Amino acid sequence: MHDPLAGKLSRYVPLSVADRMWLAEALGPARSIAARADIIDEGDDPHAVNVILEGWACRARQLADGRRQIVSLLLPGDSCNPHIFLLDRMDHAISAVTPVVYASIPGAALESLTARSPNLDRAFQREALATAAIQREWTVSLGCRSGIERLAHLFCEMRARLAAVGLATRTTCPLPLTQHDLAHSLGQTSVHINRTLQELRAQGLITLRSRRLTIHDPLRLAELAHFDPAYLHFTVGMDPPPVEA
Repeated sequence: MHDPLAGKLSRYVPLSVADRMWLAEALGPARSIAARADIIDEGDDPHAVNVILEGWACRARQLADGRRQIVSLLLPGDSCNPHIFLLDRMDHAISAVTPVVYASIPGAALESLTARSPNLDRAFQREALATAAIQREWTVSLGCRSGIERLAHLFCEMRARLAAVGLATRTTCPLPLTQHDLAHSLGQTSVHINRTLQELRAQGLITLRSRRLTIHDPLRLAELAHFDPAYLHFTVGMDPPPVEA
């Protein structure tokens, strides 16, 4: 199986062959979970770090009355908070958006791994800082960007993050999100999301068909979104070789 975690971490810090081997040894067995199921529930003991290998997941909070907010999207290669095992309980749930394959690194194994390899220690620290930067950018979207700017920005971000692990080209990427998922991510209604998608299509900027996004004019979409990929902090090979669409 392709190792998206090593691929992503190597975008932050160059990894040696030994680093990649130690990382693979630390990962537990791969497990599968159905779409819309919880990988870990709010309130659970986070004794290990979950790593998304295939599929899409999300961090989410749900209020007692059923209202739900997706606070971040988790893609192949993402570790679900590399130091989460230091906490006593989960303050959010991690749920599968699509069918997901994931593995776990026990907290003690991750501490041993980062003590053994300065490269992996720096890479996980950079990933944690980049995750916080992404969260700040989502907050900016909710507070400052218009509806169409929010959606355009999310599309730009997803494409860039997927490209970093070899799952997107400059103009295309998978996008298996429903309009409800987009609404829960962007603080809008599904009706508003539908109208915004129609507007982006009408401007000739995107096509969204069969769970795949095509960006017809990446520069124009980025300008509309006020998107600057610097906050993703991929310092190694920011523009990886494109893969076949």
